[in-house]
Amino acid sequence: MTLSDVRTLGRSGLPVSPLALGAMTFGNTKWGSDDAGSAGVFDAYVAAGGNFIDTADVYSGGRSEELVGRLVAERTLRDKLVVATKWSFSGGNGRKNMHRALEGSLRRLGMDYIDLYWMHVWDRVTPAEEVLQSMVDLVRAGKIRYYGLSDCPAWFAARVATLAQAHNVPGPIALQVVYSLAERTIENEHVPAALATGMGIAPWAPLGAGFLTGKYTRDADGQPVSAAEGQAGGRLDAPGQKFRRFTDRDWRVLDELRAVAAEVSRPMAEVALAWVLARPAVASVLIGASTVPQVASNLRSLDVVLSTEQTARLTRAGDAEPGNFYSLFGDQVNRGIFGGSRVEGWTGK
Repeated sequence: MTLSDVRTLGRSGLPVSPLALGAMTFGNTKWGSDDAGSAGVFDAYVAAGGNFIDTADVYSGGRSEELVGRLVAERTLRDKLVVATKWSFSGGNGRKNMHRALEGSLRRLGMDYIDLYWMHVWDRVTPAEEVLQSMVDLVRAGKIRYYGLSDCPAWFAARVATLAQAHNVPGPIALQVVYSLAERTIENEHVPAALATGMGIAPWAPLGAGFLTGKYTRDADGQPVSAAEGQAGGRLDAPGQKFRRFTDRDWRVLDELRAVAAEVSRPMAEVALAWVLARPAVASVLIGASTVPQVASNLRSLDVVLSTEQTARLTRAGDAEPGNFYSLFGDQVNRGIFGGSRVEGWTGK
């Protein structure tokens, strides 16, 4: 597989690369890349055949959008790239804030329209009906081509998608949610909802904010140690790291990932990305990079081939307890419903 082997995003006609370049690091000199470094990362991704760039109005205080827009324009790539951005903060998801945010993003990007507009995060207030109608109005006005939903409950995403289908209007084509070997929560609700409604999944933090690269190990007391710094606890230096709890399950996942990576002679990060790429409903995985070598490392995950047995081992290692409610739908119950269990007292008459 290569970056040029595009996939459609959900049940849409929008072709995107299997790895999307997340531009959250662009213009962030604290833990990202300056203007020149961002340009190098952008050029390396595009040169390899990538076509999907993802940013947001809040990344680097708007500087990320400015850099993405400038790089696209200078290289005359507008018609060749899928440019996505997000809104939600500084006012929520209502129509008024949506229009304010969109005009700001178009101005910073220097573009007339946005290919994919994400609702960045659920605000717990704005009704699904308002989000849907507002997004449809923007599509019909030509200001956005498609839209998606990020970091929201599965029920909310399913409601927006179902209302769109019921009213025969453009619906969301994708979900952007945190997903990795170490963070599997979306498998309970979001993945089934995406499959049922035709939305593609675009995972963010697919490497557990660095955890799945092997940057952390355990000391004698079982406490996390940063391999890079040699200090207990390490530095939790990226947003996705707040999801890392360093539980026994986390270490079990890391141990299995390390073993499989050794078997295929590939870095742990590449194997972790390859696992996510092959998951149900996943259309394009967001990668973040602040240097060109990091881009190259992420892209090599497209060449990783895992056996069925290796994939199963990785999946089992990260399986979490489904909880009492979800256990009602487990294998034992389904076998009882469909597969030959005898019901006491039932005579068949």
